[in-house]
Amino acid sequence: TTAAAVHVFTSQIKDLLGIHLPRRRGLLKVVYTYYDVFNAIDDINIAAMVIAGITIIAVVFNNEVLKPRVSRYCAFPIPIEMLAVVIGTVVSVQMNLHDVYNVSIVGDIPVGLPIPELPPLELFPSVIVDCFVITMVSYSISMSMALIFAQKMNYEVDANQELMAQGLGNLVGSFFSCMPFTASLSRSLVQQTVGGKTQLASLISCFLLLFVLLWIGPFLTPLPKGVLAGIIVVALKGMFLQVKDLFKFWRLSSTDALVWIITFLSVIILDIEYGLLIGALLCFAKLIALSMKPYTCKLALVPGTEIYLDTNRYEKTVELPGIVMFHYCGGLNFASKLHFRKEVFKATGVNPQMELNRILKMESKENASESAKNLRVIVLDFSALVHIDPAGVAALRNLVDDYMKIDVSVYLAGCSGPVFETMRKCSAAERTTEAFMMFPTVSDAVNYARHESVIPPIAIPSSPLWTTCPMQNSHEENCMSRL
Repeated sequence: TTAAAVHVFTSQIKDLLGIHLPRRRGLLKVVYTYYDVFNAIDDINIAAMVIAGITIIAVVFNNEVLKPRVSRYCAFPIPIEMLAVVIGTVVSVQMNLHDVYNVSIVGDIPVGLPIPELPPLELFPSVIVDCFVITMVSYSISMSMALIFAQKMNYEVDANQELMAQGLGNLVGSFFSCMPFTASLSRSLVQQTVGGKTQLASLISCFLLLFVLLWIGPFLTPLPKGVLAGIIVVALKGMFLQVKDLFKFWRLSSTDALVWIITFLSVIILDIEYGLLIGALLCFAKLIALSMKPYTCKLALVPGTEIYLDTNRYEKTVELPGIVMFHYCGGLNFASKLHFRKEVFKATGVNPQMELNRILKMESKENASESAKNLRVIVLDFSALVHIDPAGVAALRNLVDDYMKIDVSVYLAGCSGPVFETMRKCSAAERTTEAFMMFPTVSDAVNYARHESVIPPIAIPSSPLWTTCPMQNSHEENCMSRL
């Protein structure tokens, strides 16, 4: 929206300076427009520039000085924009600005509405691609504006409702030869600036516009365009100030800041539709990259508790001998399965395939590495596993099988319902007889490993770790499930 505000400001330059510029379209539109401005610098109309300057000063003075003070005594703000239009029209008529000073005016406004008729459907194949681009751009602009105002006014936006409203509006407008419409950056900002906060404001604006089209239009013919341009430029202030968000993004995430910068420059240098496409592709690429390398860590016990935390973030955690607890956060699928396997090997310090090759080569398990000799159990904390697909289940099963070959057990802890169901369906489809060892929590998995003498007892002062699930015969039924 900040870059789109640059486009709106650029479109008003000709009226602010009172010069005539060729209408630019397509790629590099903004660049070519400023090139035309510099070429026409000698043709600036001083009278038009003074009118626009006075309008800007008056509106800014009202918004920044008068409005805060008047609001203490009166709930109705000063309609400075309406006053500017009325005064500008009167001054233009009295001083004959158009004829004497060559000031551009609004000119003739057509009166009445077109007769409704069916749009030419035979043109549909020729405009289908353009329709798709216009839809994406117009909806993106509308939602961006809606979200900005929703944040200011503290209300929620229903994206589906916005899309339906815009679609129905364009459908009805097609019978009246209307152009495809979307939220107007300049007009929306002007309406919000003058105090319009609800749909009633838009409804009143529609009736006033209809009133203008039917009767009042001719009275606004002498209005200088510089007055309208000045009102629009002042309304863009909030949009331009959003550039400050870049510094916040940079402090929080340099990647998000780079996406912001590239999208901003693309919209300005290329065009809005190309910039939106580039920004969407960058965000999509970022999500893909993050999904391929989700967050992982090695867990250890907090003494005196049953809490297991990241060993890299918390120094006072205690690692349990013979057991490695591995936390995985994200999705396990065809794109992330190699990263998952690599991170498990890194956390445990044991690559089962390499260990198996070493054992087979030496023909003795005594030749295994020290890490492999000490490792007995791996607990995979899947409490933050949001999704798993069949490729992820197959990768997980291969990992379990590889570690079983070197006498290392792999337990799964904290699987959500959807993850469990996916594993169950994959197991049923493959008709496998091998089961995953699954536990509700990491503590249950550790307790089971100790109860089954898979790992040696550990003495941790003031820790209630070994007090859960004390039953002997029914321990497995209560704390562990097989899939």
